[in-house]
Parts: sequence; structure tokens; C-alpha cells
Amino acid sequence: MIVVASDHGGLELKSAICQYLGSRNLDGRDLGTDNGDSVDYPDFGEKVARAVSSGDAEKGILICGTGIGMSIVANKFPRVRAALVNDPFTAQMAKEHNNANILVMGGRVTSAETACRLVGIWLDAVFEGDRHQRRLDKIAQIEDEVRKG
Repeated sequence: MIVVASDHGGLELKSAICQYLGSRNLDGRDLGTDNGDSVDYPDFGEKVARAVSSGDAEKGILICGTGIGMSIVANKFPRVRAALVNDPFTAQMAKEHNNANILVMGGRVTSAETACRLVGIWLDAVFEGDRHQRRLDKIAQIEDEVRKG
């Protein structure tokens, strides 16, 4: 399952992405927001990141105005590797090299057509493992050390 959320700045892009996921027959769950009223992006970033961190969802997609705020929120959670992407290369590398489990985009800087293309690239890419897994293991070790204080 893929969980998707946005703040008001990403609402329009989120709608296009949810339609795209449906066109691929993927199980996507929209966690909000569902109107254009101003909201706080951390509230929605937390919903997706918590679902991915806990294993309730395999992947997530987050959208705010630039994607920066959502990236910061999501990467506070253990086992989350949220990647802010802006082009096909970063979308592909997010999965192949970093095994990103949350894709983040900016609703005010990314067109719907581009966003759907980036989602497709990320979903179709395959994590390469090997030296990249070694690096992710180091990140996990850092997470553990930070959590223990």
C-alpha cells in the first residue's frame, strides 16, 4: 500500500498523483488534506511517515509547496528514507541508490505531468543493494545511536 498526503500547497498535485496511482491499479490511501484551507504540513507529513516507519504502509508520497518541509518531517522517523525529487534522474536514484520509501515533491514547483512521471520512475526503479545497502546500514546505525542518546 502507498499512503499519500499533502498540505494545501500540494493539494492539486496530490489529486493528480492519486489518479495516476489508480490508473496503475495500485492500492493508494489518501491521508489528506482534502481542501484548500491553510494547514500545517507537519501534521500530514507525520501521518505518512508514521505509517511507513511502523510498516503499516510500504511506501509513501508527500507533497507541500516546495517539498522541503515534508522532507524534513518525514526523515525524523526511524526507517524512513524520504527523498525530495525534482527530475527523472533524482527519482530513479532515490530508489536505486537510496531505497527511498517516501517520495517528496513540491506542488508549487512541479507540474502534474512531471510529478506523475517521477512517481512512475520511482515505483518502477529497483534498489541496487550492494554498496548502497552498506551505506543504508550505516544510516540505520546512526539512527540507533541517536535514539539511544
